[in-house]
Amino acid sequence: MKGKLYPCLWFDGKAKEAATYYSSVFENSKITSENPMVVIFELNGMQFMGLNGGPQFKINPSISFFVFADSAEEIDKKWKDLSADGNVMMPLDKYPWNEKYGWCQDKFGVTWQLMMNDNGAEQKIVPSFMFTKQQSGRAEEAINFYTSVFKNSKVEMISRYEKGEPDVEGNIKHARFTLNGQAFAAMESSGPHAFTFNEGISLVVPCDDQEEIDYFWNKLSEGGKESQCGWLKDKFGMSWQIVPAILGKLMSDPAKGKRVMELVMKSVKFNIEELENA
Repeated sequence: MKGKLYPCLWFDGKAKEAATYYSSVFENSKITSENPMVVIFELNGMQFMGLNGGPQFKINPSISFFVFADSAEEIDKKWKDLSADGNVMMPLDKYPWNEKYGWCQDKFGVTWQLMMNDNGAEQKIVPSFMFTKQQSGRAEEAINFYTSVFKNSKVEMISRYEKGEPDVEGNIKHARFTLNGQAFAAMESSGPHAFTFNEGISLVVPCDDQEEIDYFWNKLSEGGKESQCGWLKDKFGMSWQIVPAILGKLMSDPAKGKRVMELVMKSVKFNIEELENA
């Protein structure tokens, strides 16, 4: 697996609008490819997919994105842009864990946790999973599972709630781990949240060959649920897309792109040979 994991954001017809907006907020950002269904874009060098999936699923705060800023001015500007016409979940302020932190939901529903880059993090944007409802208390199990599935992965740190703190003692307050060499974070909340993991935000796994597709599909779907078009839910409710790295190239092929798309729509797990021969 040479390519990096990347998030897919589910929009109701607004993928291009959202990608353009985010590209104006973040440095080193651009739209790299687009068609009526999918927009691929980079923010601070990190790849995202915007999917025009319709009204079926809504993005929620179960997956948010840490943004590490190098100055107070950078946080102020990004906070102003991202919170505009959105919702403030935690006001931009000084907190025990960071001198300047805020959590907001933007006008497209995506949630962002902005904070000062005190630890010199190289990855400016870090996806964070929040385990709620029936998944609260399972974060460590999930982290251990994910780091066992992906190569070049490890648990970096786990901080737990202690007695007297505002959650279940022993639950994960904050954890950092890497998958395929990329940084991720996790937390748990036993509070009365109305949301949990759904298809609104999924993680795309670009595979080099059929062996990799079979491996990740079998590992991540175990105890979970298979879906269509290379999608699956794992046993924690997290959504993944197991796709050939060459899928975008095949779909944009003028000679057979339409046939590839038709095959994609009929597929459950992808078969690279069938897609190449479409």
